[in-house]
Amino acid sequence: MDIVIRDPYRMPFPDVSTDVVVSSSCFEHSEFFWLTFLEVMRILKDDGIFYLNAPSNGVFHRYPVDCWRFYPDSGHAMVAWGKYNGYDPILLESFIGQRSTEGIWNDFVAVFLKNARFSGKYPGRIIHSLTDFCNGYSSERPGILNGKKKWADG
Repeated sequence: MDIVIRDPYRMPFPDVSTDVVVSSSCFEHSEFFWLTFLEVMRILKDDGIFYLNAPSNGVFHRYPVDCWRFYPDSGHAMVAWGKYNGYDPILLESFIGQRSTEGIWNDFVAVFLKNARFSGKYPGRIIHSLTDFCNGYSSERPGILNGKKKWADG
């Protein structure tokens, strides 16, 4: 079933009704992505997962707007925003994928859990099976994994 929403900051789903939300290449086009993040928190079940993929760099591409790029600390900022608004999310992991063969895009990937008390339910991490990422975070380890300050040319 396809659902077309009229208000990008109000999803037509009841509170605490959804197991998983996936967003790929959308948050950069949302003028107020932080409101969308709260809407995702509203509809997720307490043990629900939010998978976010958004550009960390790349060319300007309006549709109809292109407002944001996401960096390693973006996931932690969204968690802080969720907590500020009465939720208890946790960033299970985040990372920036290596440069594509075209040399244009590096995507920021983040996996959030709506309620931190359910973190033991999800022991696996995408980054456990990756070697080509940088600036990763895992709720299982402190610090930045494969840290890089900038991308190498090429």
